Amino acid sequence: WWTDFIFQAMFAATAATIVSGAVAERIKLSSFLIYATLLVTFIYPITGSWQWGGGWLSTLALGGMNADGDPIGFYDFAGSTLVHAFGGFAALAAVMVLGPRLGKYTKDGRVRPILGHSMPLALIGVFLLWLGWYGFNGGSVLSADPRGVSYVFVTTTLAAAAGCMGAVVLSWMLLKKPDLSMGLNGILAGLVGITAGADVVGMASAIIIGLIAGALVVLAVLFFDKLRIDDPVGAISVHGICGVWGTLAVGIFAADKSLINQVVVVVAVSATAFIASFVLFSIIKAIMGVRVSEEEETEGLDIGEHGNEAYPDFTAAHK
Repeated sequence: WWTDFIFQAMFAATAATIVSGAVAERIKLSSFLIYATLLVTFIYPITGSWQWGGGWLSTLALGGMNADGDPIGFYDFAGSTLVHAFGGFAALAAVMVLGPRLGKYTKDGRVRPILGHSMPLALIGVFLLWLGWYGFNGGSVLSADPRGVSYVFVTTTLAAAAGCMGAVVLSWMLLKKPDLSMGLNGILAGLVGITAGADVVGMASAIIIGLIAGALVVLAVLFFDKLRIDDPVGAISVHGICGVWGTLAVGIFAADKSLINQVVVVVAVSATAFIASFVLFSIIKAIMGVRVSEEEETEGLDIGEHGNEAYPDFTAAHK
């Protein structure tokens, strides 16, 4: 019981960390901590319990009955929708309330890239996430069954690798260069995409799911930039869009699963996350504000929010 509790607590924490990436570089720390606490304590458990708490999703019968006469229900093995799409659409609402970083979009409508400071560190971070995903998905088998765990490990690996390939190839076609950041997000997109059906889809299906997820994340990042929705790490695209895709893919590629059920639940969970997050973030904004000043944003949140310089020997603030 306690093991299941801490495992689910990590899922809840993951939903909040998805939002943190999307609102980075311009949010007040105090406001985000309050938002994350309320999101994890009150909002996430509601939608999570719809499935993992024996709620209405697990008995949804829109897709008919299985061979044993039981409702097919909704299927999300490790949380493509219940964790990732939830976090992605909660992040979308938060970003819409918060607004873009200074200088991200010019007055004539152009997108001005704000580059990450260290791509090698980003690469290491993604590889750490990939490794951690074996706990995320493998642990969702909820047993030490060698066949079940190893099967999930392989589908997870194939989808991640295919996601990288899909993102790199499409970014090469659209942007004329094999963009590293797109490739890294492609790995995460493949991981998010396979999470819903890692134990029920075949190996070839896992590759297809990953390839499509990798392509989707490139298109989604470009799409949100056109809408002037500033997401520094592509969290909305990786977790929101690819979480939806992965959940729908279960109804497409897995036997005895209902696409109708998957569609209904994706809409229900994503809409709930978006609306609840929008209301919560707006209330916090009205009470205490959610955004740092322009001066603090320009100078750096390491100084304004923490009173420390991340790179004291290389910043103007050091002078």
